[in-house]
Amino acid sequence: MIISLDLTSEVPIYQQLRDRIVEGIADGTLPDGESLPSTRQLAADFGINFHTVNKAYDLLRQQGFVRVNRKTGAVVGPTESDEAFVADWTTRARTLLAEAVAKGVSAAEVLATCQAVLAGFDKPRG
Repeated sequence: MIISLDLTSEVPIYQQLRDRIVEGIADGTLPDGESLPSTRQLAADFGINFHTVNKAYDLLRQQGFVRVNRKTGAVVGPTESDEAFVADWTTRARTLLAEAVAKGVSAAEVLATCQAVLAGFDKPRG
């Protein structure tokens, strides 16, 4: 998987890493059982502090997207939805949709964008 980061973005680098990895899981380029690069290797590849990568991996672990083991490192784990996740996701989706509406994006545009994004994730997973 190729990860691209915008080092000039206002979005923190650890959040960008987390987001790109979740997108890779969703679109099937990072199947269950796939090993992620070590924190030091990924940090060296991007020229960033390894603690930044560690923060992203820890967030992914807390959210149930990866398993972290001292021997095997970070590995994409079987991801399952639960009630807490669905409640949190619904809250975040509501806020994101409210932002779109507040900026004048029509309901038709919102739905078309959602469908296009989901279509990009409509691939068989691991």
